[in-house]
Amino acid sequence: MPEKPFHHIHPYPPFNLEEANKLIVGTLPPPRFTTGDLLAEDVDFCYGSKNGMLWPILDRIFDLGLVYENTARAISQRANFLKERKIGVCDIVAASKRTKIDASDLGMQDVELRDLVGYLKNHPQIDTLLFTGGNSKNGPEYFFRRQAKERNLKLKVISAEVPRIHEIEINGRKVRTVSLTAPSGAANRAIGSMRNYKQQKVHNPDYTTFDYRVEQYAPFF
Repeated sequence: MPEKPFHHIHPYPPFNLEEANKLIVGTLPPPRFTTGDLLAEDVDFCYGSKNGMLWPILDRIFDLGLVYENTARAISQRANFLKERKIGVCDIVAASKRTKIDASDLGMQDVELRDLVGYLKNHPQIDTLLFTGGNSKNGPEYFFRRQAKERNLKLKVISAEVPRIHEIEINGRKVRTVSLTAPSGAANRAIGSMRNYKQQKVHNPDYTTFDYRVEQYAPFF
């Protein structure tokens, strides 16, 4: 008999929707966050994987002095920062099935989505969505576009350059979406092929894909 698919449930509810002006929108954390088998350097919070780059990027931009450990202190540092900056987190995937237990978006099957459009309607102070990835299949922008289409809402292109920026009108107000390069190692190859990254690398051989993300993320946070 084939093995039963792993039910990958998002372990964290949306965070700080009531106060946020911006929402960080991803998909699912690694499966170990669902099972609770965290590593010593993981943080039991949104984007807390030891391999993820979102918090190191924000740490560099804002000089936060974050600790990277499975402690209450690490959680409170991140939660306090988001509240102070009026940033929320609302990953769009609530759950999925997986035949292979990994964190790839493409591996998600029978995906259950959170109603992100509904959250935007209920929290009219939110004016920006920061997608941690582009429009590739099963990415956050991909799923948001699907939800928008189901409600006859359209995303208007504001900038086609990476990070791509769109605008959507919800209940008479405009919400901007920004598709940031994913803060994961899987996106490094795509960054390496980008013209502006190559130009920077020529001028500064020490320039890295992490530096590239820091420069890309900074204006939007």
